Amino acid sequence: MYEIKHHGAVDGVTGSCHELVVGQHNSLLVDIGLFQGAEVSGAGADASQLAIEFDVSNVRALVVTHVHIDHVGRLPYLLAAGFDGPIVCSVPSAKLLPLVIEDALKVGVTRNRSIIEACLERLAAQVVAVEYYDWYSVGLVESGRSVKVRLSPAGHILGSAYVTCRVTSLEERVAKEDASFVAERIPLPQEQGHLKWDVVFSGDLGAPYAPLLPAPRSPYRADQLVLESTYGDKNHENRANRRKRLQSCMEHALSDGGVVLIPAFSIGRTQELLYEIESIIYAHQDQPVSHTASGTEISWSDLDIIVDSPLASRFTEVYKDLKPYWDKEARRRVASGRHPLSFEQLTTIDGHTLHLQTVDYLAQQKRPAVVIAASGMCAGGRILNYLKALLGDPRNDVLFVGYQAQGTPGRDILRYHDRPNGYVMLDGERYPIEAKVWQLGGYSAHAGQKDLVNFVTRMRYQPSQIKLVHGDEGAKWVLQQVLREAVPGCDVVIG
Repeated sequence: MYEIKHHGAVDGVTGSCHELVVGQHNSLLVDIGLFQGAEVSGAGADASQLAIEFDVSNVRALVVTHVHIDHVGRLPYLLAAGFDGPIVCSVPSAKLLPLVIEDALKVGVTRNRSIIEACLERLAAQVVAVEYYDWYSVGLVESGRSVKVRLSPAGHILGSAYVTCRVTSLEERVAKEDASFVAERIPLPQEQGHLKWDVVFSGDLGAPYAPLLPAPRSPYRADQLVLESTYGDKNHENRANRRKRLQSCMEHALSDGGVVLIPAFSIGRTQELLYEIESIIYAHQDQPVSHTASGTEISWSDLDIIVDSPLASRFTEVYKDLKPYWDKEARRRVASGRHPLSFEQLTTIDGHTLHLQTVDYLAQQKRPAVVIAASGMCAGGRILNYLKALLGDPRNDVLFVGYQAQGTPGRDILRYHDRPNGYVMLDGERYPIEAKVWQLGGYSAHAGQKDLVNFVTRMRYQPSQIKLVHGDEGAKWVLQQVLREAVPGCDVVIG
C-alpha cells in the first residue's frame, strides 16, 4: 500500500519533510528540514523541537532536494535517531551539504569539534552523490516492490532537484493489491509486465531565467505530484525587469549616502545577488551612485560590496568550483574574462572581530556600502548586528529579496516599518525602524504561480493527483483553484 506522510512544510514553508510509504516495512524520506519562525509540523513540532517525532525504523533512504536549512536542518537529529541508510543527493549538493550541516551544528547544537567531526564522518559515509537524470535503486526489505529515484534540475539553488520516485510492483499478488488500492484515483501503467507508480516531489522549484542556473524542465510523467506553493498566489517579474528594479532600488537607497542591508540566505540568494550586482557595475561602472559624508562622489566602480558571512564565502568558493553546473550565460561570462562571483569591488568578512569592526565603522563613519549578510529572514546570523546598529538611522535602507516566514523578524520589519513608532524585537530587545524598507519580490528563488502551473501542464502525462505543500494557506488555496482549471479532472488537494 502507498501513502505519503507529511512531517513538515504543511502549515507554512519551512521544515520540509515528506515520507513515501511503500509497504509495511519500507519508506523513504524526501528532505528533513528545520522549522523557522512560528511554523510547525502536523504533529506539532516547531523551531524549538529539533528531535525527530516520527519512527525512522522503516526509512530506507533519505533524498535531499537541496541544501537550504529548511530542507536539511534536522539531518543530524535524523542520524541521532538511528537512521543509517543512504542520503541521496545531486553532485553539487554533496559538496555543499557538509558545509551546511557543520554550520547548523555550530549555531544550534555544539561547538565541540569532536562531536561535529563525528557527525560529519557519519554524513560522509552515508551520502550518495547521483548525477542528474540517473536512476538510483533504493534497497527494500520483505517487499514485492522496487523503488528507484531520479533527480532532475530544479533551478532553485546550485544542486537543487525535484525527485521522481518510481515504485514498481514485482509480484503478481502485490501488483493486484496495488492496483486495487489506487485503481479509482491513479491509473497505473505497466513496465515490463509490472505495475509502476511515479510520484514526483517538486522540492523548491526555481523561477525561469534565474542567474547562474538553468531553468527547470517538467518531468515526462507523474502519477502523483507533491508540489510546493510558496508563491502560488503571485507571479514574478522577468529577469530584465528584476535587474532594472534592483539597480533602481539600490540607486535610490544609496542616494543619501546610507548603507543598504540585504538579508540573504548564504547559499543561492547571495551568489545570485553578486552575479546581478557585477552585471550592474560592469554596465555602469563610471556613473555616480552615492556620496560620502563629506560630499565626495562615489561611482558604481568605487562602491563597497560587502559579504559578511563566512558560510556564504565558503559556498561562493564551491559555486566557483562547480562552473559545469552553471547555465550557458554564466559560463560565457567567465570565458570572456569576467569574474561574476569575485569582482574587484567585493569584500568578504570572515572573522567575528572584523565583523564587529565593520558594523561599528559603517555606523560611525557613515560611508555608503551594500552589505549582504545572513540570515535571509533575520532570524539569526550576522545581519542582526547590522540591524541593531543601523535600523534606527533613516539614511539607511533594508532591502528584502526573499520570502519572510511568519514569526520571523524579517516579516515583522516588513509589516511594521511604515507604521508610527514601528519597531522589531531582536534578541529580546526593542529596536525602532527608522531605515527605509524595500521588498524586491521578483528576486525570489521560488517559481511563481505561472511557473508552477507550467511545471504541471508541460508534462506529457499529467498527474491524477496533486498535493500542495510548502506554502501559506492563502497561497495554497489560490493555486488549488488555478490548477483545477488548468488540469481538468486532476484531484488537487491541500496537503
